[in-house]
Parts: sequence; structure tokens; C-alpha cells
Amino acid sequence: MVAARYIPPMRLPLLLALIAAAPEAAAQAAPAPAPAPQIPPTNGLPNPYRTIEGWAKLPPGRTWGGTSAVEIDRNGTSVWVAERCGTNSCAGSSLDPIFEFDSTGTPVRQFGAGLFHTPHGMFVDRDGNLWVTDCSCTGTAAQRQADSIGSDGKPKGHRVFKFSPEGKLLMTLGQPAGGRDSAYFYQPNDVLVAPNGDIFVAEGHSSAAGANARILKFDRSGKLLKVIGSRGTGPGELDQPHALAMDSRGRLFVGDRSNNRIQIFDQEGKVLAAWSQFSRPSGIYIDRNDIIYVSDSESEGVSPPHAAWKRGIRIGSAVDGTVRWLIPDPLEHATNTSAAEGVAVDARGVIYGAEVGARTLRRYVKP
Repeated sequence: MVAARYIPPMRLPLLLALIAAAPEAAAQAAPAPAPAPQIPPTNGLPNPYRTIEGWAKLPPGRTWGGTSAVEIDRNGTSVWVAERCGTNSCAGSSLDPIFEFDSTGTPVRQFGAGLFHTPHGMFVDRDGNLWVTDCSCTGTAAQRQADSIGSDGKPKGHRVFKFSPEGKLLMTLGQPAGGRDSAYFYQPNDVLVAPNGDIFVAEGHSSAAGANARILKFDRSGKLLKVIGSRGTGPGELDQPHALAMDSRGRLFVGDRSNNRIQIFDQEGKVLAAWSQFSRPSGIYIDRNDIIYVSDSESEGVSPPHAAWKRGIRIGSAVDGTVRWLIPDPLEHATNTSAAEGVAVDARGVIYGAEVGARTLRRYVKP
């Protein structure tokens, strides 16, 4: 597939109008791409980390729901988490899903009640603002329909929110209740803000026929600049783009989960590389030293064809792709999602894994 090219603003409406027809046209114009090359599983790696359970303490009366959204505050030690209101969906709940925990695991701030169905991805920008996606991809359709209006008075689901560090809603991206093709979003998974303020949103949480899979790029004001990728298996094509990260060179790492690979793009959508050695990526985090942390929560349990790969967090180099360590899932065999889905790392090198299946936040430290 040809890499996405820059489209001048005056041509963008035409591009958006043609998006719906693009997959069919591409299928007729080009042969099916070759499958990604198979590599041996990177399982036999040391684990230098010790697991700490129960570090983050919710307020009295609250229990952990599923969580995939975890990030580090600008201070380098506080941790932001969005949990799904004690279950795996906030549909119908009046609870705050977003928490900030200080370095001791004590909650210091909470907000977001009534805005979300499924808080899913999270990012803290250079100004300390918090961005959270609502993929509206858990719970039942009936639950989401019954809980169709958010606390902001707009239809709920499929949106991206920007909050101040104090919890004030600053910006909302996305058509209320969701949109496909030339509209957006439908099941936004993750969000990332580049150093220049451009916003990237990964969209598409299904591998079913007709599902969407793309990255949308906006300027700092929320104006759509371009669409990167479409559903498929070839270079630059995506299937469940579940996670986003950026290295010190400004390269965009996309967790192309159902294709069992990370794809690396420049910020204009040119494909630079594809890595399979980090397994099936649910979450990606790259620290200031270009160490990459990749969580796999689905091999075997959700993806039986990928059962030879151990679930867990693989740690290596974002520069050359070397994999050095593996924090394995303590559960040897799984029939559903298991181990960390979201991953973040603080300034001290402490790793935080957000888990949907176990409904917990685990902390990993070196002895």
C-alpha cells in the first residue's frame, strides 16, 4: 500500500468524502498483500522486576474496574488512571472514573463522572493536560443506549476529551455518539499529542468485517489534517490500532494489535518499519531514554493463533528494536484478556501495568 501523502487543506473535504469508498477501490486495484514474516517468540528473557500488588488505593467504598488507561503526570512520579467504574463499563454509572495517585499511591484527585462509557486510552501533554479516549467498546449495546446522554448534555461515546490537571474539560474531539468514514470517531483507542501540539488518535477496536482501522491527525485546535492508514495487513495498513507512542526522534509507534506488530511511521504517515518481536501490542510506552515498554494482554487467551508467545510486558530499545526483558503474566494459561493492557513508566523507571481482566493496577520495580 502506498504511504499516506500530505493533502492540502482545500482538498481535505474531497478526501473525507471518498474515505468510505477507498477500501473497495483499493481491493480492486491491488493484489492482497503478503502476510507479515513469522519470527520465533521472544519468550526466554530475564525478568529483573519485582511485582507490587495493591499500591494504588481507591477511596473507601470503591473497587477497581477494568483499566487500560494509565499515564504519568508531568511531575514524573504521580500516576493517572481511568478505571471503568467498578466493572468493565461506566455506562449507567455516576462514579468518577479518572484518578490521580501521588507517589505513595494515595488518590489526590478524581473526576469525569457521567462523561464516559469506556475510558480506554490516556496521554499527558507537555502542559500537564490530560487526554482520555472513550472507545465505547465494552458493556452491552442496551446499556450504552440507555445511558446515551453525557453529563455535558451531549450524546455519549466515541469521543476524546482534554482536561486540565484540575479536571476542567477544555476540549472535546469527535462527533457525539460516534461517526464513521468521513466523520469521526468510532471506537477511538488511544490519543497522543506531539511536541508541536499536533494530536494523533488511533481508531478501531474490532477486527470484524467492515471495521475501521486508522490514525487521524489534528492540529492543536482540533482541525483534521489527515487520515493515516486503512484496514488491512500490508505495510501501512492496520487492524485494531490499539496504542500510540512517540520516540525522541518524533517517530510515531502504532500498536497494530491484530496484526501482531508495531508499525513505525513518520508524522506524515510514511511507513518506516514494522516490528513483530514485541509480540501482540496492547500498550506501548517510550521513556525519555528511548526505552520501549510493550504490553501483550491477548496472546493465547484472545488470540489462540498467537499462543506460542507469552503475555506480559516486553522491554527493549526503541532505537534498534532489541528486546531485553520480559515481565511475564503470572497466569500461565488464559482464556480471555490477561496481564497488562496499558503500560506507563515514571521518572524513576517504575513500571505500571493497567489490567482489564484482573481489574487492577500492578507496579513493577527493580530490587
